[in-house]
Amino acid sequence: MILAAGRGERMRPLTDATPKPLLDVQGKALMQWPMEALASGGFTELVVNTAWLGEQIPERFGSRHQGATLAYSHEGRDFGGALETAGGIVRALPLLGDMFWVVAGDVFAPDFVFTQDAVDRFAASGRLAHLWLVPNPAHNPKGDFGIGADGSALNDAAQKYTFSTIALYRAELFAPPFCTIEPGNAQGVKAALAPLLRLAMDAGRVSAAMYTGRWADVGTPERLRELNEKKRPA
Repeated sequence: MILAAGRGERMRPLTDATPKPLLDVQGKALMQWPMEALASGGFTELVVNTAWLGEQIPERFGSRHQGATLAYSHEGRDFGGALETAGGIVRALPLLGDMFWVVAGDVFAPDFVFTQDAVDRFAASGRLAHLWLVPNPAHNPKGDFGIGADGSALNDAAQKYTFSTIALYRAELFAPPFCTIEPGNAQGVKAALAPLLRLAMDAGRVSAAMYTGRWADVGTPERLRELNEKKRPA
């Protein structure tokens, strides 16, 4: 699942006429980077949620893109706005499997490789989520979560890292006792993801690993400009 429903307030005025995931980064739409990386890893059934200027995304990519099929969860059309991350995932669950990748469409992580081996390890672990964390950027110096000696994701740790938004999930995480939204979220409940993750972490059901490749939360025009000023590797 590619998360592409946000308004992108901090990116204004660039996002006044263009949804943030369609802004150009080094010659491609921002969300195109994870879409193509997933397809390259063999994950060719993609779900995209939309809200702000959401009609532009299917107009751009249609139902197929470079070997991947795309389905859409139109939160803006159905509810008048984005449902936040957990609300959006629950809304899209009927389009997803029992296990699935999620990555934000406004994060640039061109070195991340989506592998079946990662899915197999996750399946064997019995965990409800596996998160990839990154070294803390300047705009999030305190980090989000820690990593225990056994690979568990931790709410409390001496060293915390930033959640990259790249993760594997089981649908079970988005059901009681961790999530109380009805399956399919027909009511359009807005809900953040972090509270669910923290509950599951406290139950020992979340693991984490570090990703140390290139990564940027493209949250401001300045960060976008910095990325586009950097020379792409050959």
